[in-house]
Amino acid sequence: MAKLSLFERRRRRVRTALKSNAGGRPRLSVHRTGKHIYAQIIDDADGRTLAAASTLGGKPSGANVDAAAQVGKDIAAAAKKAGVTTVVFDRGGFLFHGRVKALADAAREGGLEF
Repeated sequence: MAKLSLFERRRRRVRTALKSNAGGRPRLSVHRTGKHIYAQIIDDADGRTLAAASTLGGKPSGANVDAAAQVGKDIAAAAKKAGVTTVVFDRGGFLFHGRVKALADAAREGGLEF
């Protein structure tokens, strides 16, 4: 079996810890690329996405901290619409700073609890 990258090992470690501490709450998953940032709220029990937001084709364009904060506000609004108030934050293999932190802070300000 091929050796896993540092990113993949970190992603698996984070996901494993979340599954043990989730307590049935949906997961707020964040993915970032060089051009965009994506967030979605996933119900792992049913295997479906409850809400999603990203910088693709929307008003916040680009991959900067301001766009990430707008995506955080958008995902919080979409979660409220879907009836979700508490989630567990899945940062994936990304470190919790910069755009990921801006998204998380904006989602908390928007009313999500995690």
